[in-house]
Amino acid sequence: MKLFVLILNRTEKLNDLMMTFLKEGIAGATILESTGMVRELYHFKHDEEEINFLGSIRRYLSGDENKKSKTILTVIRDDQEETVVRITEEVVGDFSAPDTGIMFTLPLDFVRGKGLDK
Repeated sequence: MKLFVLILNRTEKLNDLMMTFLKEGIAGATILESTGMVRELYHFKHDEEEINFLGSIRRYLSGDENKKSKTILTVIRDDQEETVVRITEEVVGDFSAPDTGIMFTLPLDFVRGKGLDK
């Protein structure tokens, strides 16, 4: 078993992604609202050096200082990893493009619930 984690910046793709997961037998995801570090730091007061750094980051934010991401967590079988990655790339797009997101899996030693512990 694995935990699939997706931090999705392109939140407009969330519904299509979840529907495609469901069609492919991937179910039971938890979706959390999240904010990236740069966007969070933008809202706090900092010393002069940090302000210069954050000023350069402002270009990266391009007016989206309050934009939220979605963090999707779902437990998958080992044999579903390729499918989940493929679907995510097909629906969301190229993850090497800026402000798309990041995805990864983590091995799980123990799972109970969601019908996966049989």
